[in-house]
Order: sequence, then C-alpha cells, then structure tokens
Amino acid sequence: MTLNKHLSSLSRNIHFYTRALCHIRPALSESMAATLGASLVQSRLDYANSIMYRMSVSNMHKLQSAQNSLTHVVLPFLRHLSASERVSYLHWLLVHYRIQFKIATLTYKTLATCHPSYLDNFLQPHQPHELSVLQPSNYSKYHICLLILVSAPSAIQLSCNMEFHPTSIENCSSVYIFKRHLKSHLIAQLINN
Repeated sequence: MTLNKHLSSLSRNIHFYTRALCHIRPALSESMAATLGASLVQSRLDYANSIMYRMSVSNMHKLQSAQNSLTHVVLPFLRHLSASERVSYLHWLLVHYRIQFKIATLTYKTLATCHPSYLDNFLQPHQPHELSVLQPSNYSKYHICLLILVSAPSAIQLSCNMEFHPTSIENCSSVYIFKRHLKSHLIAQLINN
C-alpha cells in the first residue's frame, strides 16, 4: 500500500494555494502572510500526516518542496537563506519533523489520558529493566512505541519508536507544555543541523 497518488494530489493542492497566496502577497504584512500560509497550506500538511511516517524519500521530497515554495512566498526578502533557515525563522517544522511531532503528541496524549480508546489498546510504552512502573511524567524519557493498525483487506501494522531525551520534555505536566517543549526541541535540532 503506498500513498503516491494521495501525496501527489496533496502536493498539487499545496502548490495551488501557494500560487494563490503569491498573487496577493504584496498586499500582506509578513505576519499576515505567515498566518495565511499556515492556515491554508500547513494545515494540509498536518492532516492525517501520522500515516506518512516512513514514507518514501521521493514522497517526502514532494511535500518538503511544496513547503519550501511556501516559505519563498511568505518570506520573499529572505531568499538568500536556506529552506530550513526560512522554516525555522517562521517557527514551522520541516515535514518529517511535523510527522514526528504529530505522532509524539498523539502518543503522549493517549498515554496520559487513555483517550482515544481505540489507540490506547495499541500503545505499549517500553519499560527499561530497572524501571518497574512508568509514571506519566516520565513518558518522554523512554522509547514510546506506537502501533497503528490500518483497516485494509490485510491489516498493515506500522510501528515507530521515538526517543526524546531533552530535560525540558522530561517533566511535562500537560499536553500543551509537552507540545511546546517538543516543538522547541525539534526547531533547535533543525537549527543545529
């Protein structure tokens, strides 16, 4: 099962809205263009992107180039910067980081609240041998294994192991704080790379 057709359509859709934004960009401030770009385009990148985990490099490249063209339109005066620098300037995440962010947030939320129940049954936090009980505040210290079953003629099982060790994420008391610290961590990773 591949997502080639869906991702090609999504990429065309994103480029359409990017070109539409390009026509009105001179009349918009930078913050207004960034807000419009995020609402029209980034929302399409985020929709159901957790199923895009481990997608092919060519599909990832399609979506990343669509996001890069959006950054060119939103920040026309910063064309001398690389795509990742423009993305971090806007406080956005690259496509593969967005997918990691979505999966980690969904996993944290499900482990912390046991909702949605259809995912709670498939989540299995990895417990190191020296740790007998995994406390909710410690979820981010360890590997989190998320198993998603896709309804298909033959059920396909996707698994992903994600490890987060920054101290700012270790003791998050709420989903909001977890998301904020995780996004800061991923942007810092983007800047450092």
